[in-house]
Amino acid sequence: MTLSPRQKRFGLIAAGVLVLSVAAAFVLNAFNSNLVFFFTPTQVLNGEAPRNKIFRIGGMVKADSLKRDGTLVSFVVTDTMHDITVQYSGLLPDLFKEGKGVVAQGLLDQNGVMTAKEVLAKHDENYMPPEAQHALDKAAQARAAQSVKP
Repeated sequence: MTLSPRQKRFGLIAAGVLVLSVAAAFVLNAFNSNLVFFFTPTQVLNGEAPRNKIFRIGGMVKADSLKRDGTLVSFVVTDTMHDITVQYSGLLPDLFKEGKGVVAQGLLDQNGVMTAKEVLAKHDENYMPPEAQHALDKAAQARAAQSVKP
């Protein structure tokens, strides 16, 4: 049985659509596996952060919370409402300081301590990640609302 030109053209189009669909599935899968979400300490303590999956936590480095033991560093990230302890093994960015903005990426353990694989510090005096600034503003509003209640 010979195929007509119309059947050959349909076969080529179907094969092309199949190849494009497989390529799109690979791209979407890679994108989804590399997607990292941002959470504040309040959201983490409310259970919104994923367990056993890498995510980012952002806020301010709490004053007097930085502890160094060789290359192991421990500090507290706060959104002024709640705090999360972060442990990091490695060199911190030059701009990392207590009282400044920070974003840490890693996993949360059973004790509520994040083991960071990467720590990012703000890069100048005027910049803070928009999500972190929004979280700090929201926490300040919540704290102000709590202090107004009799």
